Amino acid sequence: MRSRTPRAPRTSCSPRTPRAPRTFRGSRALHGTLAALLAVTGLTLAVQQPAQASPPGGKDVTATLFEWRFDSVAKACTDTLGPAGYGFVEVSPAQEQIQGSQWWTSYQPVSYKIAGRLGDSTAFKHMADTCHAAGVKVIADAVINHMAAGSGTGTGGTNYSKYNYPGYYQDQDFHSCRSNITNYADRSNVQNCELVGLSDLNTGSDYVRSTIAGYLNNLIALGADGFRIDAAKHIAAGDLAAIKSKLSNPGIYWAQEAIYGAGEAVQPGEYTGTGDVDEFRAATDLKRIFTSEKLSYLSNWGASWGYLPSASARTFTDNWDTERNGSTLNYKAGATYTLANVYLLAWPYGSPNVYSGYEFSDNDSGPPNSGTVNACYTDGWKCQHAWPQITGMVGFRNAVSGTAVTNWWSNGNNAIAFGRGGKGFVAINHEGAALTQTYTTSLPAGSYCDVQHSGSRYTVGSDGRFTATIGSNEAVALYVGASCADGGGTTPASGASFAVNATTTSGQNIYVTGNNASLGNWDTGKALLLSSAAYPVWKLDLALGAGTSFEYKYVRKDASGNATWETGANRTATVPASGKVSLSDNWRG
Repeated sequence: MRSRTPRAPRTSCSPRTPRAPRTFRGSRALHGTLAALLAVTGLTLAVQQPAQASPPGGKDVTATLFEWRFDSVAKACTDTLGPAGYGFVEVSPAQEQIQGSQWWTSYQPVSYKIAGRLGDSTAFKHMADTCHAAGVKVIADAVINHMAAGSGTGTGGTNYSKYNYPGYYQDQDFHSCRSNITNYADRSNVQNCELVGLSDLNTGSDYVRSTIAGYLNNLIALGADGFRIDAAKHIAAGDLAAIKSKLSNPGIYWAQEAIYGAGEAVQPGEYTGTGDVDEFRAATDLKRIFTSEKLSYLSNWGASWGYLPSASARTFTDNWDTERNGSTLNYKAGATYTLANVYLLAWPYGSPNVYSGYEFSDNDSGPPNSGTVNACYTDGWKCQHAWPQITGMVGFRNAVSGTAVTNWWSNGNNAIAFGRGGKGFVAINHEGAALTQTYTTSLPAGSYCDVQHSGSRYTVGSDGRFTATIGSNEAVALYVGASCADGGGTTPASGASFAVNATTTSGQNIYVTGNNASLGNWDTGKALLLSSAAYPVWKLDLALGAGTSFEYKYVRKDASGNATWETGANRTATVPASGKVSLSDNWRG
């Protein structure tokens, strides 16, 4: 959804003025019962019956590649999303939109032609085919509550004016309330008036419903496997059900943006009869817990906190609106953000959505290179979906699917650990110093690699116990069946064995980073932690392809995550044709 006002009609004296960021409406409270919702809405029980709309199978993690061009998404499916085990990729709106570089122009439709800045119908189909070949399904963000305000020429050449969108809609196709929404306690005001001046479609009209369904059916024909319904809260649940019934696949995956607000007339629980709902309360609570309260409170995070049922909830740490309005964590929170994503993916509540955006200082800023991603971690692209700590947890989640939480442990503050049945175990240290702890698990005895730090290994004894020293703002995650490429399984057959003699003080740890993705592309936030088991020599085995030449340097981090580079030129090494390159270094102070 947008967090900016529609642009004014383009004239020589009328500037295009964005509005202030949208206020996040509501925090934590119990949503009403189904019976109460039925009484308020007047909808039939058939519409309100919960749908089994969660992504099927064990691969329930979505990656939202915000404002990525379709050809760049296709490459990501092949290179990262498929191999990491993502089940879905969500792409930004495809329809023709108003012109402008700002990201929010994507949420002001001019027509339903596939003619936005991200690519045409050919590019969309190629993306879908490529992603399907990589085992990844495609969710299309669909803006169907409204059309653009103002007047002008769209990105596909359509000339439009407010309430007149040639080939699609005219004045009679919009609600008669032609003023902005002002009262969220009034259902009619919320669902029939205009969201920041955008032309509000009369979704009670069969013509409007059929026109919207035609657009969505076109995307289905091009390969879409599901939809994210923008601004669903501003569309009556019965109208959405009627639209969905007109689709060529009425059972298609369907996720809806319906933000909870205490005391508001429209509540998220009304939409579970149509599909999943984005659970904003879960994201805002994760920020609160990870920044100002205790991780130990997370032992029962989920529906018992007043959220939607797990089978109907889509969870996330942030999205494009919330990262800008400050209601959730975002990439600027550093290790805290990473750990929140680790927890989100490890915990069995909802279907997680990993947001992947770009750096911004101006909240209006559109995508770098108009959405073309030449490479991750360049041109401002953050590529959170590809961070090793996150991709390792996607594999973890797939492996532990269907298991319950076991062996919960906490220190009563900001260090927690828990298992997922007998298949996985994760420990998170959000304290200000390293923590050494012996953990009790339900894992089978054996040697496991830590998918948070490729090459680090832990041995679980016959009693299910293992001991780990976990650095400040770090985590350890083990699971049965992890492959070496995930940082798990057996020792790498080819790669690099790092060993560096480096003294440290309490709370400090040694990391390595370098000039390729496996080494974090020189990003200290993605540097790999070395094991201190042989202190003062720190060690790490890393899987790299035979013949790989790379540059690297060591980094010391303190308990607060502040990084200090070793001095001198970049170190260099090459992986041999078989086996590993053994590196024996001394810290250069």
